[in-house]
Amino acid sequence: MAERLHEGERIFRGIPVSTGVCRGKILILDKPRHMVVQRQLSDAEVPGELERLDNTFRQTRQQVLEVQRKVTESVGAEQGSIFDAHLLVLEDPVLIEETVKLIREQKINVEHAFQTVAERYTTALANVDDEYLRERASDMRDVTARVLNNLIGHEEEVDLRHLKEPCIIIAHDLTPSKTALLDRRQVLGFATDIGSKTSHTAIMARSLRIPAVVGLKNASGELKTGQFVLLDGFNGVVVIHPTDQTLFEYGQIVRRQATLEEKLREVVGQPAVTLDNHRVCLSANVEQVGDTDAVKAAGAEGIGLFRTEYLFINRDAPPGEEEQFQAYRQAAVALKPQPVVIRTLDLGGDKLLSSLAVPTEMNPFLGWRAIRFCLEQVDIFRAQLRAILRASAEGNVKMMYPMISGLDELNQANALLAKCKDELRAGNVPFNDRMEVGAMIETPSAALVADSLARRVQFFSLGTNDLIQYTLAVDRMNEKIAHLYEPTHPAILRLIKHTADTAHANKIWVSVCGEMAGDPVMVPLLIGLGVDELSATPSLIAQIKYLIRRLKITEARELAAFALECESPSEIAARCQQLVQRAAPGLFEK
Repeated sequence: MAERLHEGERIFRGIPVSTGVCRGKILILDKPRHMVVQRQLSDAEVPGELERLDNTFRQTRQQVLEVQRKVTESVGAEQGSIFDAHLLVLEDPVLIEETVKLIREQKINVEHAFQTVAERYTTALANVDDEYLRERASDMRDVTARVLNNLIGHEEEVDLRHLKEPCIIIAHDLTPSKTALLDRRQVLGFATDIGSKTSHTAIMARSLRIPAVVGLKNASGELKTGQFVLLDGFNGVVVIHPTDQTLFEYGQIVRRQATLEEKLREVVGQPAVTLDNHRVCLSANVEQVGDTDAVKAAGAEGIGLFRTEYLFINRDAPPGEEEQFQAYRQAAVALKPQPVVIRTLDLGGDKLLSSLAVPTEMNPFLGWRAIRFCLEQVDIFRAQLRAILRASAEGNVKMMYPMISGLDELNQANALLAKCKDELRAGNVPFNDRMEVGAMIETPSAALVADSLARRVQFFSLGTNDLIQYTLAVDRMNEKIAHLYEPTHPAILRLIKHTADTAHANKIWVSVCGEMAGDPVMVPLLIGLGVDELSATPSLIAQIKYLIRRLKITEARELAAFALECESPSEIAARCQQLVQRAAPGLFEK
């Protein structure tokens, strides 16, 4: 149910994904309905259905390539690369083979067979815990809808490329391909019932500089085309029939935000140094090589977390050493001399390669994943280690292992790394023999034996998302207990402090690459606890740098001292909020 802000208006709250404020009449896009009816085939009809599948995939691929070309020309190569994921879906042999198998074995029409197989994969992807992989389900749905439209011969009811008048689009979902082709002269902004900040639709909105809000839940069903609304992309708000008072208030917000954005642009090229001259390293989290431009534009000091999973998903076999080497080297070359920290493969549990036959686990997040997976799939791990070592010849590559829970895992991983080095030496293949190797601290056990780990690595990287989840026994995706997921829980803060102190005692550095590093409210606390580096999404770097340059390390340490003695997570969170509000009020004005 919508709220009321002033008398006569209603308000829907969602997730802000692209800044800006706009107002105008809305255009409701209906949720796509693919009426796919199962039809039994005769033996003679089967070859024709298989030919239809082949022709439709070819047609869909040409359509996606054309969308990619237009996006690359109008927005840039980085945004165009979003559609590489769509092309990978269309080339996925498992998706094709299972559809063909269903048609042949059950003798059913191609539309129904394809929808059945695609929905199975989309549902599995949408239910994983990793937000990045979960959002790729949206790409899968986008491609699935396009294939089904082509099979059925369905035309879009509204041509978003040729709108007749300015409007704000409200939809259940807006696929990346639809977002990419929006007429920017006519689309003032958009809002959707579902989605998140990491979706490709959100990324496209930011690239197009269109104000956008997602996660409104049921707005598309409650609103009607032609209603007048105000869309607030700063705070994730859609106001229906805004009053003059609301319009005036938002005019003030727009002016303040314009001033803040100018200040954020000013700090991009400046170091993250506190008022009392304490230096903090700010780096970026990325998913693929194409993100390096965003890293440089944000003013980040290299990559603090290069997730390598994107190379392994949407395919029936893992990438070879050479393919990985080219990707890692490209990132290293693009960011020289800034460092690139590559995380080894964090697949496993519910994120397994489709080519592996793995039994279902009762609890995949406490099961066969990350370093455990790699140490058993030695061929896959070895190829990745060799590729990273070869890329390290550029001089700015570092590497870290995910989900280390104890010393045995670290020793096994380092032993295999040493063997890979010996192989490369024997083949006269260049690499950096002094490449820094780190361990991710994501489990309480790793934090508690940090002293043993620190003697065998050159740095730590705290993955706070999993550290919080495992320490507090809370699945943050479970709505019934999500409120128990507390970054300011005293146990979490003590583990972070212990890890930082242990790292420094062993003369190694420590980073945070989880969500806490990208939350301005948590930044002073992390710095005060002794963290040397923060790694966050490129779009958040300027805000964090702006805040750090308005803090004193003394007050951050006082905050940390208070937090370590306090027993209440809510009191700690409130004290954090007070400090950042005082230091940089512009970041938190609503």
